[in-house]
Amino acid sequence: MLRDFILPIMEVDGWEWLVAPVHQLISWGASAAMVFGGVVPYIPQYRDIKRTQNAEGFSTYVCLVLLVANILRILFWFGRHFESPLLLQSIIMIITMLLMLKLCTEVRVTNELNIKRRSFSDFDLNYFWHWNKFTDYVQCVLAFTGVTGYITYLSLDSVVFVETLGFLAVFTEAMLGVPQLYRNYQNRSTEGMSVKMVLMWTSGDTFKTVYFLLNQAPFQFSICGLLQVFVDMAILLQVYFYSCYPQKPVSHTTHPASTKAL
Repeated sequence: MLRDFILPIMEVDGWEWLVAPVHQLISWGASAAMVFGGVVPYIPQYRDIKRTQNAEGFSTYVCLVLLVANILRILFWFGRHFESPLLLQSIIMIITMLLMLKLCTEVRVTNELNIKRRSFSDFDLNYFWHWNKFTDYVQCVLAFTGVTGYITYLSLDSVVFVETLGFLAVFTEAMLGVPQLYRNYQNRSTEGMSVKMVLMWTSGDTFKTVYFLLNQAPFQFSICGLLQVFVDMAILLQVYFYSCYPQKPVSHTTHPASTKAL
């Protein structure tokens, strides 16, 4: 009788011993996916641009959106601490977007025949984010970080400011696909855009949103994650529509904001 009672207990303890490390491994894997998964979609796009020496199909406003969103998210962390993987993800994403900008700038300058020097220090809004040197983009990012960082430092005691900052951070990131969505609409085509990148966006954003919900992240993260998935799906619908029903390209007058991605 005693043997029949002890054996089931040993079996339960054995299963608990096995489940605990498996659960820990899954948790580590999910955290690693959150940290590095965000940059994976840009690997095929980076390789395509480097191989073809053509960046026309990629909107560098995507880089602008992600740089702003992740800088704001890091500042939000100082007002309301969230999980470390999300903080590390922001740091790695900023580095990745700077690398994308560097490549796109070099490719565009190489392909342009008549290059008129345009720099961040000109403070010309007509050429904002259309500069000739990578250092100008770095100056802009540093200036934005300095100004927003100073304002955040002065306002950390305000709960309203901190929560608003968090919402702006994730809402800006949720708008990530909008520049690409608009660019595809302008071109009446998705040529030059990496479909693999968008598929990875969609799968990554879906995973990220589920991660937010399960880990009880600040509510701003979950709401804007759902919005981000919706935008990704809209871009995939463009891929289907423009491939099945090719459109005649719309001619645009030469203007830095409409014909150039950089």
